[in-house]
Amino acid sequence: MARVKKRFVAGAKCPKCGAQDSIVLFMDNGIETVECTDCDYREQQADQAVAKQSSGAMIGVFKPE
Repeated sequence: MARVKKRFVAGAKCPKCGAQDSIVLFMDNGIETVECTDCDYREQQADQAVAKQSSGAMIGVFKPE
């Protein structure tokens, strides 16, 4: 089984619990996902939405609500 590479997002604040530096970003079955390590917050964004919002200079855009 392959390991999922998770990256912390420096300075990011969880929209649910407010904890800073607790957000990790990773790909889950081809879907960009953010997750809080302190609470159960999780949000996913499909590749089509990322491609629509990103420009050529950016890898991807993730906008938690």
